[in-house]
Amino acid sequence: MLKQIAIATTAMMLVTPSMAESWTYVDGSGKTVTLDHVPTRIVASADAAAGLIPLGIRPVGIYADSPVAESKPLQGLDLTGIQIVGTAWGEIDIEKVAALQPDVVIAEYWPLDKAWSGGEAVSGEASPLRKLVPITGPAQGDSIVSLIENYEELAKSLGADLSAPQVTDDKAKFEASLAGFKAAIAAKPGLEVLAVWAGSDALYVASPPGSAELMDFKNWGLNLVTPEIADDRGYWETLSWENADKYQPDLVIVDNRSPTTLETAQAQPTWKTIKAVNAGAVAEWPAFWLRNYAAYSAELDKLTAAITAADEHLVD
Repeated sequence: MLKQIAIATTAMMLVTPSMAESWTYVDGSGKTVTLDHVPTRIVASADAAAGLIPLGIRPVGIYADSPVAESKPLQGLDLTGIQIVGTAWGEIDIEKVAALQPDVVIAEYWPLDKAWSGGEAVSGEASPLRKLVPITGPAQGDSIVSLIENYEELAKSLGADLSAPQVTDDKAKFEASLAGFKAAIAAKPGLEVLAVWAGSDALYVASPPGSAELMDFKNWGLNLVTPEIADDRGYWETLSWENADKYQPDLVIVDNRSPTTLETAQAQPTWKTIKAVNAGAVAEWPAFWLRNYAAYSAELDKLTAAITAADEHLVD
């Protein structure tokens, strides 16, 4: 009888919630988050959602910096059943978040800004969101490929199967696109490329070290213009429109987070003082929003076509 009681007690101990598997993650800011169980109810920033959903991890809620229809990271993703809890930078519906009873918020840490996705009002130390639930996630760095790999490790810790057919197919397509991109670059070693964002007040020239995808391109052999001064937190050199022709590349790539960016540039009389622009050598730059292999593959294919069509001797 005593033996039976002991066996029954042992069985109960094995299934008690206190014995559930804990979860620990060292995030992009260097802090460690520990939960007493693997989180299943996740609220994610749009960027984090774009990194996790293709790997099989579906959040219960997403907050974005813009309406979902305009959100580049979320384009092409199945958001069925996911609650949208924010659609503007610096804003989040904390009541909607609370109703979802999340285990954790997964966002991104931006070292140059020393801030998390959404900014201080959403994810800062004194924010209502942080008081409600732990915030964690990877850091922006110097490579989108490395960031995707970080998402793979995070997703695996959350229970994702990285050998799933869609996951492996997306990676294989990316590798094929990357091979084509490298071949196009190698065929035009003299090609020089300028990455920009256009505002009505100025033309902003991107500094490659401030952009993970530009650093990937650079490391894969693309000759990118590095501005003399990165005066905006290390991201940009600001040029007045009167000085838009300071740099003369063979190809200009324009931040494509919003279609109005190129429209704004085209409305400036000095936009065509850049010889590449006047020659029609303008393409899209997938600025700051790539988070998965499928999206990266599609954008590399577009850039490969633009590089192939460009004249590497345009400004010789």
